[in-house]
Amino acid sequence: QVQLVESGGGLARPGGSLRLSCAASGSISSLAYMAWYRQAPGAQRELVATISSGGHTGYVDAVKGRFAISGDSAKNTVSLQMNDLKPEDTAVYYCNALGAFGGGVTVNYWGQGTQVTISS
Repeated sequence: QVQLVESGGGLARPGGSLRLSCAASGSISSLAYMAWYRQAPGAQRELVATISSGGHTGYVDAVKGRFAISGDSAKNTVSLQMNDLKPEDTAVYYCNALGAFGGGVTVNYWGQGTQVTISS
């Protein structure tokens, strides 16, 4: 069992910055990778960024060059630095973690979400 808690959301101006954090607790040794998703009003939840246990990162095209995902194993946290924010970045952002177990069994865990609003 893994628990994920997001923080750092809020209101920012276009062109501004926010930094989201996700704190993991529980059976964190089983985690293979973590990710940030977001869901705008009336839209499907979409993948934003991923980071593997080995530190490999990936981004959806819409945020490349603006967002950066990073992990701190000592603190069991994953962060999402968001720069040059745009109104279309407005969404609830969710932390996601994939737990890998024996026999190829995987389990997804989700945080409660944190609201990010970009408005002038």
